[in-house]
Amino acid sequence: MRTLTLLALTALALTACTAPPLPVDAGVFRSPERTLNMAHQGGEDLWPSNTLIAYAGAARLGVDMMDTDLHATRDGVLVLSHDDTVDRLTDGHGAIRDLTFAELRALDAGYRFTRDDGRTYPYRAQGVRIPTAEEAFEQYGHFPWTIEIKQAQPSIARPFCDLIHRYGMQRKVMVASFSDDAMNDFRRTCPDVPTSMTERELRPLVLLSKVGLAALVPTPGAAAQVPVRSGGLEIVTPAFIRQMHARGVAVHVWTINDRAEMQRLIALGVDAIDTDRPDLLREALQAHAR
Repeated sequence: MRTLTLLALTALALTACTAPPLPVDAGVFRSPERTLNMAHQGGEDLWPSNTLIAYAGAARLGVDMMDTDLHATRDGVLVLSHDDTVDRLTDGHGAIRDLTFAELRALDAGYRFTRDDGRTYPYRAQGVRIPTAEEAFEQYGHFPWTIEIKQAQPSIARPFCDLIHRYGMQRKVMVASFSDDAMNDFRRTCPDVPTSMTERELRPLVLLSKVGLAALVPTPGAAAQVPVRSGGLEIVTPAFIRQMHARGVAVHVWTINDRAEMQRLIALGVDAIDTDRPDLLREALQAHAR
């Protein structure tokens, strides 16, 4: 109990740094009936990461939500890729922010994808490209999206906000970021689009939930997107979920690829599970519903 009290006091001290509270509206990112299936990078273990092929496959599986990551090229085109560089996922090299869109588009985004430890590469030379955010909205704008801003500088808040409005996606996009600067910039620029909370904003909520006092600090986002545990601390507990739900905040858990863990989290009542294996999660959800 003494440890929890110290944690609570630490969390209270951190609340002085939290952003001003914004209205909480989890909207389509929370269902009172069931846990939602969120395809991480479109399902990175099934198809080339963050590509239109991946989103198409996830759509065929019947996922509830897409999860992706946002960058801008050197000439300002908003594109979707998990990494800051193209090295891990394509046949090219370099940082996205240093490449023009034409240079980026010439790369093979299916080049390194394999499901058998490198014996075969089924998507090589098949015309798979890094997509633009606009292409994703055009083809899959009927899905809710969690989109993580990976780039803080130069800011991409204004063009991203304009794109969301152009496609009428204000209630179908939840913006996330590990960067407080990028998140605060986006919130100032686009206050009508829901956001999740940054790690710094979540820390006091997690700590105070251990002693039932999470209601003492603001919830500046509509979702808590969290790992199951971090730094030896269990984050996703029944108490944390209960206290977030009491505030109208959705609890999204990342990145879960083990079916038994999926089943455990579904039973706990989390609102969404982010996964590289949306096929396994679909099976777990179907089994839970029976």
